[in-house]
Amino acid sequence: MGLALSFLLLAAAAQAPSPPRVLELVETAPIETTLDHADIPEAADVWLAMIAGAKSSLDLSHFYVSNLPGKRLEPILAAVEAAAARGVKVRLIGDLKFVKTYPESLDRLAAKGIDVLRIDYAKIGGGVQHAKYMLVDGTSAYLGSQNFDWRSLEHIQELGARFDDPALVRGLAAVFEHDWELGHGRAAPAPLASAAQATTADGAAVELVASPKEHTAGVAWDLPKLVAQIDGAQKSVCVQLLTYKSGNRELGYWDELESALRRAAGRRVTVRLLVSDWCKRAGTIEALQSLEVLPNVEVRLVTLPAWSGGFVSFARTIHSKYMVVDGARAWLGTSNWERDYFYQSRNVGLVVAGGALPARLQRFFEDGWASPYAHAVDACAKYEAPKVSDESGK
Repeated sequence: MGLALSFLLLAAAAQAPSPPRVLELVETAPIETTLDHADIPEAADVWLAMIAGAKSSLDLSHFYVSNLPGKRLEPILAAVEAAAARGVKVRLIGDLKFVKTYPESLDRLAAKGIDVLRIDYAKIGGGVQHAKYMLVDGTSAYLGSQNFDWRSLEHIQELGARFDDPALVRGLAAVFEHDWELGHGRAAPAPLASAAQATTADGAAVELVASPKEHTAGVAWDLPKLVAQIDGAQKSVCVQLLTYKSGNRELGYWDELESALRRAAGRRVTVRLLVSDWCKRAGTIEALQSLEVLPNVEVRLVTLPAWSGGFVSFARTIHSKYMVVDGARAWLGTSNWERDYFYQSRNVGLVVAGGALPARLQRFFEDGWASPYAHAVDACAKYEAPKVSDESGK
C-alpha cells in the first residue's frame, strides 16, 4: 500500500502545473514627487530580496557603481558582500570608462571577494557597457533602467522588470558570458542555438533582445524589433526615454527609429514621446522639435522638482526606457534612442506582446504624461540646457 501511494504521489506531482512564471514591473519613484505607484514594487526592495536569496551564483552587469553611505545602495552592496561571504560565486561587470569617476565601490567589492571585470567595451563594440541587469542562481533575473547608483534608487524615475522564465534567464546569461569572456581577452562562447522566447501564464509572448548587432550572443537584436513594433501600430505609439537623438556630428542623420515614428504618424497613429528635460541642450532638442510640428505627434519634456535637501548631480530626472504600442505590445530596456546604443554599446531589453504588462505600462505612461512635471515642447523655442552636475562632476 505504501509503495502504491508513493507512485500515486509521484504521478500527481508530475501532472501538477508548474508555478506561474514571474514577469513583474519594478520601479524607482523619485522621492518628493507624485510618481509613486502602489502596485509596483521599488527596485531597492526587489534587488535586496533577490541578492539575499542567492544560493550559488550572482552575476551583475552595470554601467558603473556609485554609492553614498547611508543611502539606498549601501544595504544592497552589503548584501552582495554577504552573498560572497556565504560562498555564493559573485561576478560583476562594470564599464572601464567610468572607473576613474567611480572607483571606490568597485574596489570595495573586489576586496570582499567579488570577481570584478572592468570591461573595455570600446574595444569590443566601439561604445560602452550600458546594460543594467542581474542574474541569480541561473533561475531568476532583473533588467531595467536603474544604474547601480544610489541616485537611481531614490532621486530618478526608473523602470525595469524581474522575471524567472528559464528561456529568458538563459538568454541573459548567454549575454553575460559573452561579455565576460571577451572582456578577459578570450574567445566568445558559442551563441544560443535559438531565440530567448517565452510565454507567460497570462498569454504574453516575451522575447529577450540585446545590442549591439554584432554581439547579441544569439538573442535577437533589439533595433529591428522596435521598428517592427512601430510599423505595426494601428492606434498609438507611446515612448518614454531619458534622451532621443536622430544624429551626431560623426555619422550625421540616423533615421531608423525616427522614420518609423514618422511613418506611424503618417498613418494617423497617435505618437507621443515623453523625455527628460536633459534633452534641452543644443544638438538634441532640435530632433524633438522637428517631431513636435508633425500632425499626430506630441512631445513633452519632464522636469522634476529639486530635492529639498539640496542639488543632486545627475539626478532628479526620468530615466525609464520603454515603448507601448496600441496598449497591447511593448518594449522595456536599457537603451536611450540614439544610434550608438544599438550599434556600438551593450544594452538589453524585453519585447512583449499581449498579457497584462503592456496595459500596465500604458497606465504608467499616462501618469507621467498627465503629471505636473511634463510640458509640451515648443518647436520655436531656444532652450537653455538644465544644470545636470555640480563642479565635482559626481
